[in-house]
Amino acid sequence: MAEKKQDGIMETVKTVFWALLIAGVFRSVFFQPFWIPTGSMKDTLLIGDFLFVNKMAYGYSRYSCPFAMCPISGRILDREPEMGDVVVFRHPTLNTDYVKRLIGKPGDKIQVTDGVLSVNGEEATQVRDGIFTEPYQRQGRFGTIPLCTNGPLALGEDATCEKEKYIETLPNGVEHSILNVGPGRLDETNVFTVPEGHYFFMGDNRDNSTDSRVSQRANGVGMVSEEYLLGRVDRVIFSAAGKRLLFFWTWRGDRFFKKID
Repeated sequence: MAEKKQDGIMETVKTVFWALLIAGVFRSVFFQPFWIPTGSMKDTLLIGDFLFVNKMAYGYSRYSCPFAMCPISGRILDREPEMGDVVVFRHPTLNTDYVKRLIGKPGDKIQVTDGVLSVNGEEATQVRDGIFTEPYQRQGRFGTIPLCTNGPLALGEDATCEKEKYIETLPNGVEHSILNVGPGRLDETNVFTVPEGHYFFMGDNRDNSTDSRVSQRANGVGMVSEEYLLGRVDRVIFSAAGKRLLFFWTWRGDRFFKKID
């Protein structure tokens, strides 16, 4: 009887082991779950969006595995990302995964003047697209308070936060939404030249994004080496406006399987 019980325990251990191994391989090779904790990519991605990162899009590096454990030098099956892709990458110094829009590729010259982006001297046109609104209240598990153009406001569900919304067209023709709160320190930059093997990223919520406009030494993102690219974001699977994804009563019905532009 004791022997049968021991055999049953061993079978359970084996089952759990193989299940974890398969899940680890799937996560490392195909798709990685990712939850949006901050508002730097509004309104393309909202706090509480749940998505899968397509890890096959750009190939693999050692950072493609949990804890950077992939036995890979450089990148394998490497494919170059395109300007305008929404990309998840590992922050070069903080060991945290970030999601931003790819703006500059190796050799590109990037500058922001009066809030307008230029790539290699060509302006990315902005066309006004109304107002983005959201409740002025703490958002997500971090309790983030949004920035608004119509402040100051009192926290609460009855207060509506507004931001100017634009459709930006990148030089390669990719169109996407961006938000503007008002004049800020990142609306005027020097010219950035993207080094070989690196990429330049910006958030769509332009006045509330930690991105490549600020160097890593100043707690920004700076230029991101290709080895830190994890994959591309194509769709939101579902989205929750509450503090936890499992709070189904806070799920946003209009974001199920929403395609990312």
